[in-house]
Amino acid sequence: MKIGVLALQGAVTEHIRSIERAGAEGVAIKEVKQLDDLDGLILPGGESTTIGKLMRKYEFIDAIRAFATKGKPVFGTCAGLIVMAKHIAGQEEAHLELMDMTVSRNAFGRQRESFETDLPVKGIEETVRAVFIRAPLIESVGDQVEVLSTYKDEIVTARQGHLLACSYHPELTDDYRLHAYFVDMARSYKHSVDPK
Repeated sequence: MKIGVLALQGAVTEHIRSIERAGAEGVAIKEVKQLDDLDGLILPGGESTTIGKLMRKYEFIDAIRAFATKGKPVFGTCAGLIVMAKHIAGQEEAHLELMDMTVSRNAFGRQRESFETDLPVKGIEETVRAVFIRAPLIESVGDQVEVLSTYKDEIVTARQGHLLACSYHPELTDDYRLHAYFVDMARSYKHSVDPK
């Protein structure tokens, strides 16, 4: 299993560490042609506007849309969640427009209001350790989107088929179970196209 981490900005090394602890190979993705070899792709945190600009500059927008259209899993964390959303509150233009959700940037406040908590996540047995840093939240979701977890009644983890998104940074803890959940999604996809 080979899982890529888009390496334009954000905690790439930490995601790769978590992927490898979950039993897959982690690869930093800097060029579009690398996408062909992947079973799944993670869009890490950072600053969503900057990531969007870099994705356009290096021609990742259409390439990642095509990757997702094939049914290959994509996982966005923090800013990666914003990049995946069809709608961003207060903005006319979104980025990848993959997931049917409206997101709000910096909804949990500024850097000084960052915090950690234990979250129950549907499909994972025990609570997941989550780090919220200038975190967005999911304001609303479409019919095809399943809410996997909430924090104070706000949606912070969601899944739409082969697409996964969370408001927080699971890679900044020693808890790699959300990455293992995503690796399982990628394994299921790979098995569906090549059952051998």
